Amino acid sequence: MNSFSVPDNIILGSGVIADAVAQMAKFGSSAFIVTGPHVANSDAVAQLCAALRANGVGWTLFAGITGEPTVDMISSGLEAFRVSGSQFIIGIGGGSPLDAAKAIAAMAVNQGSIADFCGKEIGGSLPPVVAIPTTAGTGSEATRFTVITDSATDVKMLLRGEALVPKMAVVDYSASLSMPGQVAISTGFDALTHAIEAFLSRRANPLTDALAVSAVRRIIGNLQRSVSSVDTDARREMAVAALEAGICINNSSVTVVHGMSRPIGALFHVPHGISNAMLLLPCLRDLLPACRGRMELLADAAIGSPDSDALVDAVAHLAHVCRIPSLQAYGIPAHRFEELLPKMAADAIASGSPANAPKEYSQAQLIDIYRAAFQG
Repeated sequence: MNSFSVPDNIILGSGVIADAVAQMAKFGSSAFIVTGPHVANSDAVAQLCAALRANGVGWTLFAGITGEPTVDMISSGLEAFRVSGSQFIIGIGGGSPLDAAKAIAAMAVNQGSIADFCGKEIGGSLPPVVAIPTTAGTGSEATRFTVITDSATDVKMLLRGEALVPKMAVVDYSASLSMPGQVAISTGFDALTHAIEAFLSRRANPLTDALAVSAVRRIIGNLQRSVSSVDTDARREMAVAALEAGICINNSSVTVVHGMSRPIGALFHVPHGISNAMLLLPCLRDLLPACRGRMELLADAAIGSPDSDALVDAVAHLAHVCRIPSLQAYGIPAHRFEELLPKMAADAIASGSPANAPKEYSQAQLIDIYRAAFQG
């Protein structure tokens, strides 16, 4: 049986934050805004706060998400949320503040630490979460997932639960115009990986297939152009593609690329989208014999060629023009990488994501792919 889950309300367009706030008022008279120190000083947050004020909604600003969220950041945010007495939570920024907002909401009604929920389904009647992305890639505004790093174990935990799906997703195209070009590349490859993995996943269904095809088409056609913030059309297309791809993984999940990517981020602090980009090609080449028919369908629908190799070539070209490095060229020490390969492969399998791939993976097979990605 397939089910299809999306936020209760999705608002998208240019300059829609103010309009969305009028609808947020139904969640309560006080909001807890979760973001990072850079976005806290952005025009998007200024517009959000002005609109909250105009609608009679008070707010508390928590700008303590200083990178990819950790257990400690969630604990600090939870304490601030409880002190604030807020009734709902707004995450604004890239995937990190959005993931943090969902995790804080989860712990507002659950006991213990967020780390206690690794491998468990998160439930409960959470305070409403509104997700406002200012980058175009993570798709966290539409998913039942949050990724939190446990610094004590060096594990990026993929936490899940239908209760984590935001009540409202606000995709304001103009909010991504200030996104730096390198962030556009990183988040864009994250979205591309989401869309391709969702299409190839064992859990794919006709609805996710349609959205995945649309997302791949938009990203292949617009990612390179979106590096320039002047190209507002490309930034708009990438924002839509990120939302489409987020809805895809919420319903058919990610597979081997994401499973392998998280340990690289946790252990070597590589931005998530870049580690996905480094792994996407070697994973696709490894998967091709097992799902050539599906890749031919995706290639035909998304890039107009029924040749599965043409899709791999299109991804390779995009990685080349966007200057995606190998793991070695990124600067990861070879000896340390080799030393940690067994842990990375074990953590990838433990995440559960590779199990969604159209072939089964052993720890040894993942180590081979890691080595291929290291060389590039």
